[in-house]
Amino acid sequence: MTGPPSPLRPEDPSRTGGYRLLARLGEGGMGVVYLGRTESGALAAVKVVRAEYAEESAFLARFRREVETARRISSPWVVPVTGADPEAEPPWLATEFVAGPSLAEAVGTYGPLPAPAVRTLGRMLCAALGEVHAAGLVHRDVQPANVLLAPDGPRFIDFGIARTSYRHELTSTGLIVGTPGFVSPEQIRADGDRVGPPSDLFSLGCLLAYALTGRPPFGTGPADAVLDRALNDPPDLPADGLDPAGRELTAALLSCLAKDPADRPTAAELGALLAGDTGEVPGSAWLPGPVVRLIAERSDRILALPGIDGTEIDAAGGGDAEAGAVADADTVTGSGTGPAPTAGRRRFLLLASGGALLVAGGAGAAVALLRDSGGDGGDSGDGDGNGGGGPSGAETGPGTVAIGLQADLTGGQRAYGTAQERGARLAVEQFNARPDKPFSLVLRTADDGGSPGRAPAAAKKLIEDPAVLAVLGPTTDATALAVLAAYDRATLPLIAVSPGSLALGLAQSRSFLHARPVNTAVSLPLGVYLATRTKARRPGLLQDRTSEDYGWQSIGISDMVVRAKGRRPYPRVVPAGTEDFGPVVADMLRAGVDSVIFGGYARGAARTARALAAAGFTGPRLAPQAVLDDTFLTEAGAAAEGWVVSASFIDATAVPGAQPFRDAYRVRYAAPPGPFAAESYDVVNLVIQELTATRSRPTRKALTGRLRAASYQGVSKTFSFDPADGGFADNTAVFLHQVENGAFRFLGRAPFDTA
Repeated sequence: MTGPPSPLRPEDPSRTGGYRLLARLGEGGMGVVYLGRTESGALAAVKVVRAEYAEESAFLARFRREVETARRISSPWVVPVTGADPEAEPPWLATEFVAGPSLAEAVGTYGPLPAPAVRTLGRMLCAALGEVHAAGLVHRDVQPANVLLAPDGPRFIDFGIARTSYRHELTSTGLIVGTPGFVSPEQIRADGDRVGPPSDLFSLGCLLAYALTGRPPFGTGPADAVLDRALNDPPDLPADGLDPAGRELTAALLSCLAKDPADRPTAAELGALLAGDTGEVPGSAWLPGPVVRLIAERSDRILALPGIDGTEIDAAGGGDAEAGAVADADTVTGSGTGPAPTAGRRRFLLLASGGALLVAGGAGAAVALLRDSGGDGGDSGDGDGNGGGGPSGAETGPGTVAIGLQADLTGGQRAYGTAQERGARLAVEQFNARPDKPFSLVLRTADDGGSPGRAPAAAKKLIEDPAVLAVLGPTTDATALAVLAAYDRATLPLIAVSPGSLALGLAQSRSFLHARPVNTAVSLPLGVYLATRTKARRPGLLQDRTSEDYGWQSIGISDMVVRAKGRRPYPRVVPAGTEDFGPVVADMLRAGVDSVIFGGYARGAARTARALAAAGFTGPRLAPQAVLDDTFLTEAGAAAEGWVVSASFIDATAVPGAQPFRDAYRVRYAAPPGPFAAESYDVVNLVIQELTATRSRPTRKALTGRLRAASYQGVSKTFSFDPADGGFADNTAVFLHQVENGAFRFLGRAPFDTA
């Protein structure tokens, strides 16, 4: 009944119980399942019963039983209940939200699973059914649509027709409860007295056979024909074409499909058969790559949902904030928000419990054949690149080749914009200094001041300049979102090194290239670091609503990771504009947190740091990229010491391989390279690589295609992209920095392997 999210409809409620409803997950004849969110930020699947059924006493009795049943089951492979009210109008039930697809969707989309994956799936589902049966219950609808796939394993859902094994007063004679193709013979006969745990094992055998072969073992077609075959015919589970492991698995499944319940194994016995000689269950990288990507895409779509209203923490923490509150003035790179995305797209691969991300590789050779008939390699702005971005005198001609830079050069993020401009200019100047250069290159700059209102005019200058074949920038999420469509219409490649919003990755642009991991991928190592490099067991997750989407995306991914590693997070949210973080910090410490992951901007992190320091807290403290800012160091003071921050950029002063770049940068600018300077330098060199590899001047559209298919080893990282959508290929290119003696010290590559 659950699936990918879809927008709420006008008739849908905005809240149910303590849950703010964000989207629809699915609906059936009895009700609608919504994606809900608590005040603490936790996501849930909220089933709301239709009004016409809420008035039926028999249905309400069944619904009460569902709530009672679900609450009695404790298993890592069963989705737990987080809230319920069978007496409400309308009645509702909330369970922990699992972002992954159902087994039915995964097999229907990508085909059968390999035998080792089916063994692992079966072993975990046997463990779940063992818990169900030990509680004196029978699920009664074990089928592929009721198994959700998460990175760390499957989850059973929908115990709406589960019942105690010794009660059947709500099952009428002749009524078949279950899904044709996955029901046992005793269910088909409506033999209530014999529908016990072996019935679930028959259904599990059908489910695993479906996972292995891509079809139910008793075929498809009209329900009565399928039911008749399950009742009278042997299962269609051929061993032909299977390897020995597959044939061994088939034999185990056939034992489940015996017509007589007494001939079937128990859940524990089947689990032992599926475990093989070692009895061990493989790690979480048990699913085929396409299915893992489907899980990641589904998680991506959830994390990219629009934000919701602020929520109240307590009287001391301030009241509800209005939706769309203006962010702190310390908004930094990668912290913007945009309109709700209309389509999902993979931007990061969630590895909540082990595995690896793939890096697209390859190298290209450059052939210098493009010749320039005009231009002197200068810039159309002033000496430091802070001028306009339009054509200027002799630099504009039919053969001029230019790279554009749209950046914040005078606004709140000018430190980042200036570092990008300087890195880009250094690459251009080094290219123009080559004695054998095939053409001269110009850098055009357009200053948008970091303002979304000014950004379109800055983009227009570069778009209307025919010499500009590619653009680096803009600096922030907000300005990038404001101009993405304009660059797309012009088919002018826009390469972003600093914005990281998921909304950029979901825009389906034809010309955008994301030259860094998205915000969620940058935040993912925070949970991994906490789980693998510290002894923390009770992390506090603090989301500052001032940061809007940025904060809850960071906390959302951290919550997934730490839960998958067996930690019990304590999530809290502070309303936008909160000045005093003391009350919420005190509440977290009373709850016994031994570590803190903060999701928000630098100013909120500084307030949190001061409150934690005042309380004497010295446990691990972590934060995402937006906190890697001088504002945090200045406003937190000594309380900033020890904080660990993840980021998509390197510290070029601390990376040995970046020495030639940083030496040249110091000579040119008499200062060390700042954040994103090395990345901008690399991106311009990537563009130069592709320009010099063409036999003629490329069109903007053609250059976009070349860039998306290219690979370039820069001083900061390897740059390569998804050719279809321009997404960054290596979302593990994340780095850790730690505050030490009042400055950020580079720690190196961030951990992604959670094993």
